[in-house]
Amino acid sequence: MTNRNNTIKRKVRNWTAADSSDLYAVEDWSNGYFGVSKNGEVTVNLRDTDGETRPVSLRTIMDDLAERGTDAPVLLRFRDLLRARVEELNKSFTKAIREMGYQGAYRGVYPIKVNQQRHIVEEIVSCGEKYHYGLEAGSKPELFAAMAQMRDTEAFLMCNGYKDDEFIDLALMGQQMGLNIYLILEMPNELPAILKRAEKLGIEPNLGVRVRLAAKGSGHWSESAGDKSVFGLNAAQVIDVVDHLKEAGKLHCLKVLHYHQGSQIPNISVIRESLTEAARIYIDLVREGAPMGTLDMGGGLAVDYDGSQTNFHSSCNYTIEEYARDVVEVVGEMCTKSGVPHPTLVTESGRAVTAYHAVLAFNVLDVTSAPGFDRSLPPLPEDASETLKSLDETRRMLTRKNIQECYNDANYYRDQLRMQFFYGNASLRERGMAEAIYWHIMGLIAQRLSAMSEIPEDLKEVSDNMVDFYYANFSLFQSLPDSWAIDQLFPVMPIQRLCERPTQKTVLVDITCDCDGKVDKFIDREDVAKSLPLHEVDGQENYYIAAFLVGAYQETLGDIHNLLGDTNVVSVHLENGRPVYTNEEEGDSVADVLSYVKYDAKDLVAKFRTLAEHAVATGRITPRQRRAALDAYRDGLNGYTYYEL
Repeated sequence: MTNRNNTIKRKVRNWTAADSSDLYAVEDWSNGYFGVSKNGEVTVNLRDTDGETRPVSLRTIMDDLAERGTDAPVLLRFRDLLRARVEELNKSFTKAIREMGYQGAYRGVYPIKVNQQRHIVEEIVSCGEKYHYGLEAGSKPELFAAMAQMRDTEAFLMCNGYKDDEFIDLALMGQQMGLNIYLILEMPNELPAILKRAEKLGIEPNLGVRVRLAAKGSGHWSESAGDKSVFGLNAAQVIDVVDHLKEAGKLHCLKVLHYHQGSQIPNISVIRESLTEAARIYIDLVREGAPMGTLDMGGGLAVDYDGSQTNFHSSCNYTIEEYARDVVEVVGEMCTKSGVPHPTLVTESGRAVTAYHAVLAFNVLDVTSAPGFDRSLPPLPEDASETLKSLDETRRMLTRKNIQECYNDANYYRDQLRMQFFYGNASLRERGMAEAIYWHIMGLIAQRLSAMSEIPEDLKEVSDNMVDFYYANFSLFQSLPDSWAIDQLFPVMPIQRLCERPTQKTVLVDITCDCDGKVDKFIDREDVAKSLPLHEVDGQENYYIAAFLVGAYQETLGDIHNLLGDTNVVSVHLENGRPVYTNEEEGDSVADVLSYVKYDAKDLVAKFRTLAEHAVATGRITPRQRRAALDAYRDGLNGYTYYEL
């Protein structure tokens, strides 16, 4: 897999691990959780048994797992990073409340839709217990999972989403058992159903109302808010709820105002604007006679995926501490001016809690090099066409001063020869020679452009096209679906050889047979990069790449495109200075994913056996070969869906 083309311009001085850290902007996006060691390996900072935080090499982890028989791709989970995020969120609000003299409390809840994996939910509940950190369920299955995890009677369990009678009854029974459960009204017709079921069970329900704010959101999910929001009640409908509760003598049950401005809100000003509107509604609900007491701001706390600290959709222009201070300040000042008691503040931060804790690590399988200028060109035949001669003349005439002219001429002559081939006036050999000369010219142009401080707009696509394809052992649709679906940017980089300059401009291609199965947008300090710098791969060792910050949504949203299933999963923590591997989950086998689409493994083996026996009967294979084929078929059904070395 030698890869000599497409070389990034070299500097004179030696390349260091610090240069790689800067190139991949590790300090910008890692939030201090990841780094680059002096020997050129990506590290994760984990808390040891003695309470000290120590760096652990991801390459060491991958080598350890390989020795244990766990193949790439692997999803690595780090419980310490989950704990750190829960602590940072709660401590930030505690600090803001203390410093600003806020009279209410903070009670965070984790929306399990962000990552419903049992180990994740259990870890969050465990480390959040001292903060009375609760859960949010948006569906009946999520409610079943959440209720079984709840132990703290002070922690909230917020119930959102569609609610049938079974959902409502279960939530009300949980309230009877002492859980701090709130049924949030998402649609107008939910209230009569809840009151009817509550009366039947003889319980006063804890109610909240989700309001549809006029303030719009920002980022990918801006349509989650404003008049186009599909959930929540508008102002008129909120008043209808109040009047209905008054008539039923149940206004005392209304205790929570909830709103949601969307996920990954990058701009703090949008958060302040929506919070101001929500606080005004909350104050007026208190004036209407509702006891209230809790203001739930939903999700939206963003993650700085690209490390730019801007209002770009993959970033955010605020920290968790700034977010907490703004929330406390806005609500506190408005309630104080209105003479309304300060409410308990609730956020449903899921992405911000879970994103950092998971890393997808995978290996490179093969490389297709971009056509380059260093490819040797055979001499033109004596009977070469005038078009081919003109194209070759363009190559020889190319200088830095006439780049644009030669670029235009090369495209013209290449297109002319293609047309001649189409109409039968040029041979395949002539067309092949023209393509070789053309890409040689493009390589020479790319080489000269790399030395220019400003590149003409028409020529930018030359550099973009001169990339190598690195075929990697993963499925975009299974493990990084947001990269495909919404152009989400994730930090991606090699985890090794970071004391060497990465010389290749690359695009990552997964092992699905789908043209969309690639990652060709990467984080960059100035813009979205269209290629990723990587090292030459010689096939002598596993070259590992990792996608970071994939702990939110990716596991749940992933599908089995091309029947590539779940990856291997391992949780990692430190004990006495060494990595410990727990909660190991084997990735889907071939039989597993086939069962998802209603194939039965035994039936498949039986049909294959019939096919093999027919081949024996017709003399195509021997009985011994039949046995070998059946053994291979059975073994393959039990194997990993990804490439196995």
